[in-house]
Order: sequence, then C-alpha cells, then structure tokens
Amino acid sequence: MVGIGENFPHLDESSAVGQPTEGVQPYYAQRAELLGQRYGSVTFEEVHGGVLDLLPPTSAKVLDVGAGTGRDAVALARRGYQVLAAEPVRELREVAQSLNPCEDVRWVEDSLPSLSHLQGPFELVLLSAVWMHLAPAERGQAMERLATLLTSAGLLVVSLRRGVPPIDRVMFDVPAEEVVRDGERHALQLVRLVEEGADRLGRGEVWWQTVVLRKGGE
Repeated sequence: MVGIGENFPHLDESSAVGQPTEGVQPYYAQRAELLGQRYGSVTFEEVHGGVLDLLPPTSAKVLDVGAGTGRDAVALARRGYQVLAAEPVRELREVAQSLNPCEDVRWVEDSLPSLSHLQGPFELVLLSAVWMHLAPAERGQAMERLATLLTSAGLLVVSLRRGVPPIDRVMFDVPAEEVVRDGERHALQLVRLVEEGADRLGRGEVWWQTVVLRKGGE
C-alpha cells in the first residue's frame, strides 16, 4: 500500500502526526478504486528497480505483504515466481482481482504483525509501503514473524515512505536504520540500502528508502 501525503510542519521522525482521523484499513477500503488507478500509474520495475538484481531465481516462492491492488504481486508472478499476496482490506483485494487479474497469484486475508494465516518458507518477502503503518510496539513482533517466514538465505525487501506523515490515517516516519537494527535482532543482515529519493507520484514532501535484508547472511 502506498501512502497519499500532504504538507505538514516537521515533527519527530518516529511519531505519527496529531490524531489520525481514521484507521489504516478503513482509509484504504474507502479509496480502493482510486488507489488502484494511482498505484497502477507506476510500474513494479520503476518502483523496485534498485533491487531487481537481487531477486531470487524464477519459480521461487514469494510473499507480498500488504499487496494492495496487486501491482507488485502480478509483476512477480509474470516473472515466473510462485506468489502469495497477503492483504487485509477486502476492497483492495477486489480491486486487485478486477484491475490486475492473475491466476498465478494466490490471495489471502492476513496482516502484520502476526500474519497468522501464513506458512513459509519463502525465498523473498516484499513489503512495499507497509512498514510505516506499524506502531513502534508492533515492529519487533512483525520482524520476528517475517524472519520465521524466510528460507535460510531468504531476502526481506522493505520499502519505506519517508517524510512527515499525513494526519488522515495512522502512519509513522520510520528510518532505515531502525529497520536494520530490528532485522539484526532476528539474524537478518543488511544486503543493500537504496536511497530511492523523490516520490514517483510527485509528492514533494515524500521520499523513499528501500532496505534489503538477508536471513543468516551479509
């Protein structure tokens, strides 16, 4: 899921701004069709170009967490991967299967931090614009769970929306360094940090980082 931000005065990077007007899932449920069109305006390759060379061999098992309207899940399936897409918002899953139908993507209703309906292992786990919605108390539990879902040398790719969060839903500005530290606590080592820079949807107050961690490796 990709956020839609506004301009706000600077706050501490680890804090949400003010009091959100609604929760994360209701926000995305109410805007599912609009967001489907917006997410589809940029490609998987444009968004994740900085990590494409690290993807595992085709036919690998891949988990897309917070798969939203299916852009990344479908692109991965078309590359030959076995893709499981986890998305808690029914309306987003419906838009995904309307805008991005693909028989090679299996959808499941599930969410962080527990992902209780999933069984691994996966060679690649992707979180694209998801981590920002987890409260500080949830991030450690989420990282522990993700580590258990990876193969012995599996990759975890986490794209981070940076900048002051909007006030229309729960969101946090989480720096890459925190994600790396959380990963190290669960035997996930940094492989690459990509400074994506400016937002591809043209939001001047938003910029992106991508953290790539490998289980048991460097």
